[in-house]
Amino acid sequence: MSKIPYTGKSQQARQGQVTQNVPADPLAPVDENLPAENPLLEDPDALAARLAESEDFVRNNRNVLLGILAAVVLAVVGGFGFYTWRNQQDSKAQASMFRAVNNWEADSLNKAVKGDGKAPGLVTVANEYGNTKAGNLANFYAGVASLKQGKYKEAIDYLEDFSSDDYLVQSRAYSLMGDAQLELNKPKEAADLYAKAADHNANEYFSPGYLLKEATARELAGDNEGALKAYDRIINEYPSAQEVAEARQFKAKLEK
Repeated sequence: MSKIPYTGKSQQARQGQVTQNVPADPLAPVDENLPAENPLLEDPDALAARLAESEDFVRNNRNVLLGILAAVVLAVVGGFGFYTWRNQQDSKAQASMFRAVNNWEADSLNKAVKGDGKAPGLVTVANEYGNTKAGNLANFYAGVASLKQGKYKEAIDYLEDFSSDDYLVQSRAYSLMGDAQLELNKPKEAADLYAKAADHNANEYFSPGYLLKEATARELAGDNEGALKAYDRIINEYPSAQEVAEARQFKAKLEK
């Protein structure tokens, strides 16, 4: 006797016999309301029809599918190419700013910022390689150099273009911008930047110092209430910090 698979056209189906679904849990009662068997699992004819439909879809949409595949491939290749190019640019930027950093460390600030005729300065590196890590760091060095030179507006511009995942350096950049704003006689703007520095990944080592600078700037801006809040933050949030003694002293003077 030949083995004939059960299909919707089998003798059982023609005689009106219905096969019950078997529950996953053998101890569970049979649910008479369960739907009939999945035709794709029980009926090879239905499976063949679905496969034919899939083949028709691929054939009819071949150009679209090939276009999507090409776009994915180009995106992967392009991403890898950009990553390689950026690394090469970063290496060039590091080589270009090496002499500028040496001048910066030697306190030859004008040569560091503008260049010394033999190598480009920090400004050139920042402008030409701004999308690299080295170019980004050049903005920080240029900002600090400009601050030391008394070029406060330029310092703010360079430091605003700098960003870092290192919470210590980024906080330092905010604080330096605050220093520049204070020199420009803008104590409120300075206080806001000091507060930003203190709150950027707040920690017991640096945040109290930034808060102390914020309080001083608030006092200069005539915002005594804001200054008291900054002093209180030092005292309450960082009780073991060395700035606590100064905070208590200045707070007491302000409350008289």
